[in-house]
Amino acid sequence: MAPLVKVPGQVGPEWKPVASLGGQPAAWIARRGGVTVLRFNQQLVHLALHAGLGEPEGHGWIHGDRIGAGEVHRVVAAFNGGFKLSYGSVGFSLGGRVAVPLSAGLASIVTYANGKTQIGAWLQGVPTRGLKIVSVMQNLHLLVDHGVVSSRATTCGSACWGSTLGGGTDVARSALGITGDGELVWAAGESLSPAQIGQSLVGAGVERAVELDINPEWVAGYLYVHRSSGPTPLPVVPGQPGIPGRLLAPYNRDFFTIIAN
Repeated sequence: MAPLVKVPGQVGPEWKPVASLGGQPAAWIARRGGVTVLRFNQQLVHLALHAGLGEPEGHGWIHGDRIGAGEVHRVVAAFNGGFKLSYGSVGFSLGGRVAVPLSAGLASIVTYANGKTQIGAWLQGVPTRGLKIVSVMQNLHLLVDHGVVSSRATTCGSACWGSTLGGGTDVARSALGITGDGELVWAAGESLSPAQIGQSLVGAGVERAVELDINPEWVAGYLYVHRSSGPTPLPVVPGQPGIPGRLLAPYNRDFFTIIAN
């Protein structure tokens, strides 16, 4: 069944349903203080990590450099992944293949074969013992933990949260978090400090969160409205430069899709 994804229209601070499956809400959008926030119901949709055309290298990944044939009629949303894999404090594993070894303590987005995703510090909360892992993406240390923004969000700059173009603190940033009841929350904006995006996630009920990529060229999110001709991608972050092909064409970097179950 294809998801019913709506054009969100005017977006404000209150949650607005933007996608449903079988008449049940599957995704919501809100915009607060310059941060666009998407929330996803993991009972109806699931997260999929994709390998990019150039990062990680190689072919034959279970989810490749574009939204694939098995996803194109079920995709709800998609958004950028994490830092370049040559950056320190990252890890990447997909379908049993490891592009960058995983490290204890790093902030990790872990997706299991049962379709559910968890977020936490590797070997310090995730993974859940006994569950088969499909993918892990690690990026830095947790931005939010136990519902609190990391103290380093205000005391540590690029050394903790990545180098910015031009050296400023307020740049395009994105992050992915999880609420206490298991909903996934993606947040992004064009001019944010680590503390600002962290607080926006806490305000959305997030318990743990990972900062994803930063800087304008690499922060972008889309909703996909389904028509007979195929999905039409709608940019959701005001002012985002965007990704060529909007993830329906080959993209060089890793990214995530949200797919109807």
